Amino acid sequence: MVRHMIRKPALTALLALSSTLILATPLHAADPSLTTLSERSGFLKTGRYDEVIALCDAFARRYPDAVRCIEFGTTPEGRPMKALVATRTGAMTPEAARDKGIPVLLVQGGIHAGEIDGKDAGFQALRQVLDGEAAPGALDRQVLLFVPVFNVDGHERFGAWNRPNQRGPEQMGWRTTAQNYNLNRDYVKADAPEMQAMLALINAWDPLAYVDLHVTDGAKFEHDVSIQVEPVHAGDTAMREAGRALRDGVVADLAHEGSLPLVFYPSFVEGDNPQSGFVDSVPPPRFSHGYMQLRNRIAMLVETHSWKDYPTRVRITRNTIVSLLEHVGRAGSQWLETAHAADVRATKLAGKPVPLDYVASDKVRTIDFRGYEYTRTPSNISGVLMTRYDETKPQIWKLPLRDEIVPGRSIVAPKAGYLVPVAYAQWVGEKLRQHGIEFRTLAKPLRKAKLEAFRADKTAFAADSVEGHQRLTLEGGWKPEARDVEAGALFVPISQPKARLVMAVLEPQAPDALAAWGEFNNNFERKEYMEAYVAEDVARTMLAKDRKLKAAFEQKLKDDPAFAKDPAARLDFFARRHSSWDERFNLYPVLRTAILPK
Repeated sequence: MVRHMIRKPALTALLALSSTLILATPLHAADPSLTTLSERSGFLKTGRYDEVIALCDAFARRYPDAVRCIEFGTTPEGRPMKALVATRTGAMTPEAARDKGIPVLLVQGGIHAGEIDGKDAGFQALRQVLDGEAAPGALDRQVLLFVPVFNVDGHERFGAWNRPNQRGPEQMGWRTTAQNYNLNRDYVKADAPEMQAMLALINAWDPLAYVDLHVTDGAKFEHDVSIQVEPVHAGDTAMREAGRALRDGVVADLAHEGSLPLVFYPSFVEGDNPQSGFVDSVPPPRFSHGYMQLRNRIAMLVETHSWKDYPTRVRITRNTIVSLLEHVGRAGSQWLETAHAADVRATKLAGKPVPLDYVASDKVRTIDFRGYEYTRTPSNISGVLMTRYDETKPQIWKLPLRDEIVPGRSIVAPKAGYLVPVAYAQWVGEKLRQHGIEFRTLAKPLRKAKLEAFRADKTAFAADSVEGHQRLTLEGGWKPEARDVEAGALFVPISQPKARLVMAVLEPQAPDALAAWGEFNNNFERKEYMEAYVAEDVARTMLAKDRKLKAAFEQKLKDDPAFAKDPAARLDFFARRHSSWDERFNLYPVLRTAILPK
């Protein structure tokens, strides 16, 4: 008798295939009108957007007591943006959910429409939950707001190679919108009509937890999903505990189901070199899971691994959604109380230091990471070292990880708030409204008011365009100044629940502030100049009249050889001290006040 031995990689593949078959073959036949093309194809394909529209209506018809199909926006190409409201609490509207104190879980697929696992997994999970096959009773204690596809126009840019480093489905949508916006860079600046519609949905429903479903890029390894949550490292302290509880609960559930989850994004420090290890971070608020913590709410980024096949990725995403429903169903009411208490605490940040960003410390620990055997050899194509993995040979990698997160730049919050001059009030006010930030318009002018102004000592304009913007980095600080503010200016109080978001938008050194995205670049461009022949005469007159100025000029010539050799810098020395100098050059137009304006 010959005994056949199954090697571990083959056994792992067999178990994965078995799990896939179980996923693709329900215990009883589901209503075809409630299943996706993906499910019917064994998770080899994904449907077009007309399927989302049909399914949204079909779910509402099949479960009239529990599902409502809503349209929350229209894309630039004229397509409806659909969401399903699912609950058995009776809270089918934002007002009802708020009045009843029902937690809202918003699950979003297809922000990058090539990464479409969330759409197909979400419909399957929702049907199973409604039929009592998964997360029984979860919808009795929460509202699920399911957005199958956020980037709808990108979804319809359909093709087989839209994600060349991703295994399945056979065809998929495109990463960016019809206007070429990457929506997961747009949460603060909110350029895209789709993002403006999403922010309106968030403002209306105020979800306790916002879940963004993605697929990674990157190297080949055994880990199949990463779960990143904020607040965990950043934001309100009590909300960090809630965020950690949700993250750890979902990670434990996924591990129980056979996944190998991570709690950081598995991107190597050096793109193609595993031995360079990983650095964890708190994302800036251009990203979904960096944005929501500024509103004192929980955000989760789910990243299945691109090198796993589509059936595996959909199964893991489905398991994640079910786990989320179970945890929010059990603890959501308690976490919602914590969130509302965090709103109150945020109104008391005036005069306190608030981190604008976070960094990983230099502390390094070594982790066991489940990869594959690999070689790094020169490529005759690119000419550089390339890593090649052998997926038949699992291997434990000992890798460095920096995951101690500490505040980076912190700024003391203003004691009263910010003042937006009337010249900028219209468009800045619109941005504030999009985020649900409180503000009011000044009915009377302020004369010689004691305020704080930010003047840049150093400016750095980005060389390349990013999302249609020329980004700007500013060095400088807030200093007392007496300035006039005209009626019609906006006052943005710091004493409000979204205080952290206010600072993220209006502090000029915040990583995704309006200033950082180049919205105020005009103020940091010099518009008026003194001609050299005029500056020569002006300089001689100033030297003759001002002994201190003469001494300062001669000392700078002595101490600064570069200055001494630069004719333009020498003339600029006098131009900056002349009455013709533009005092608004390098002045950030938004001001801060310690006193509530009347």
